[in-house]
Amino acid sequence: MKVTYQTQNLPFRYPFTISKGTKTHQPSLTVSLDFRGIIGYGEAPAIAYYNIPVEKMVEDLQRKQRFVEQFAFMEPERYWHYLHHLYPANNFLVCALDIAAWDLYGKIRRLPLYKLWDLDMANAPLTDYTIGIDTIEKMVEKMQEKPWPIYKIKLGTSEDIQIVESLRRHTDAIFRVDANAAWTTEEALEKIPVLASLGVEMIEQPLAKDNWEGMKQLIDVSPVPLIADESCVLEQDVEKCHGHFHGINIKLTKCSGITPARRMITKARELGMKVMVGSMNESTIGSAAIAHLSPLLDYMDADGPMLLSQDLATGLEYSNGRVGVSEGFGLGITTLA
Repeated sequence: MKVTYQTQNLPFRYPFTISKGTKTHQPSLTVSLDFRGIIGYGEAPAIAYYNIPVEKMVEDLQRKQRFVEQFAFMEPERYWHYLHHLYPANNFLVCALDIAAWDLYGKIRRLPLYKLWDLDMANAPLTDYTIGIDTIEKMVEKMQEKPWPIYKIKLGTSEDIQIVESLRRHTDAIFRVDANAAWTTEEALEKIPVLASLGVEMIEQPLAKDNWEGMKQLIDVSPVPLIADESCVLEQDVEKCHGHFHGINIKLTKCSGITPARRMITKARELGMKVMVGSMNESTIGSAAIAHLSPLLDYMDADGPMLLSQDLATGLEYSNGRVGVSEGFGLGITTLA
């Protein structure tokens, strides 16, 4: 098996701001696995606050590339376990390779991934469209520019309630809120009921990732589901979140790929929890991996290609919240030169 890679710095349509900061470009690593002339593609974006930049992914890949290539590829789960032991401290790189392995496997089996997993895309939920933090006027403008049935609104400011009130005056769409761990317990107790009255469907990560006591208070009184994001990174975090959150938001890059994500979904269902798979501003390559998993989900956040002004592949179609996947094999994408 031959491994190649590229790095990118993809521009956003608008500067993308959350409570942790602003960025104008999304750095990412794409990899390809060539097995006897069949090529699978994978992607992992770099997220600054997880301290795994693209340069670290490249360095680690180069250092052990011959071991990656020497593996006798048969199926993705075995390959993920091998990669997990090869790169125990770099989930992002493992994710890119794992997505590529699943794309490759689907192509070998001559099936799109959702059919390989015996899923029906008719059961997929709609994806939301994210409105990053900005002036209230600009947030309204972004929303009006993109009519959509579900908006995910980034919060974590002193104007949170005013933001949602202003947006609500311009649409009857479903709202989801993502605080990105910005609130104190007291702020959350005040804001959540008001946000619920404004038609907010669910709230992601209201408190700091390790504020388990605060989440225990919130889950007992919240009128809307509370979904773990920063508190749920790895497989072992799913059970930890049970009793503190109503559900989990799985990020493929953070958990290290499709392989562990599927196990996390199974575990969450066993615990009676809601499941979301979320975007980390991936291009169509990484977003296609989310889309193929979507029939297993309650909520989907796969809007990366809509937020970026440059893409790396084609193969997804976005229409009024629906994400259409190609009938091509594997991820069903065509990479761009």
